[in-house]
Amino acid sequence: MVKIAPSILASDFSRLGDEIRDIEACGADYIHVDVMDGAFVPNITIGPVVVRSLRKVTSLVFDVHLMIEAPDKYIEDFSDAGADIINVHYEACIHLDRTIQKIRECGKKAGVTINPATPVCVIEPVLGYVDLILVMSVNPGFGGQQFIPGTLKKVRELAKMRKENGYSYEIEIDGGIDENNAAMVVEAGVDVIVSGTTIFSAKDRKQTIERLRAK
Repeated sequence: MVKIAPSILASDFSRLGDEIRDIEACGADYIHVDVMDGAFVPNITIGPVVVRSLRKVTSLVFDVHLMIEAPDKYIEDFSDAGADIINVHYEACIHLDRTIQKIRECGKKAGVTINPATPVCVIEPVLGYVDLILVMSVNPGFGGQQFIPGTLKKVRELAKMRKENGYSYEIEIDGGIDENNAAMVVEAGVDVIVSGTTIFSAKDRKQTIERLRAK
């Protein structure tokens, strides 16, 4: 069954703890934490101090998505703060293998993200030992963007490579996912749906999560 990872980027930051408790009660599987530095992407969000505070609120998996330059400098900080999955961008890593190993040395699951214009082939060398691949279906930096349909081709490619090679990574997708396209991404091979605006703006969040999962 597909997992649902609400992105707190779309939540009410004035009551972030309550927002996380609410979506946990509504059936979320992961908490997707978007970390932006204003350099790698044109936005600034939160850092390890906030993640540490939120860790006290829930036992759900923290999927920490580092949309930052030089992520190696901050892996230990986010690990110590309570991240369960540390997700780095291929485009931000000079030595991706080293970065993945550093995440593993911290005892965390390693994820690798690719932007809409980045082909799957560039991460093929690491597919055998990562825990999660995140396909961005919008350009990273802001919530509420429109889904880019062409990214589904990469999901299908990753699903095929996983099956043919016996890999075990989860395939995650992030950007513009709602009840109209959730079935399409799941059919393509997605295991984890990141959804921010769709969930946090819903009148009935529990029903919205159930509908996304049912697709």
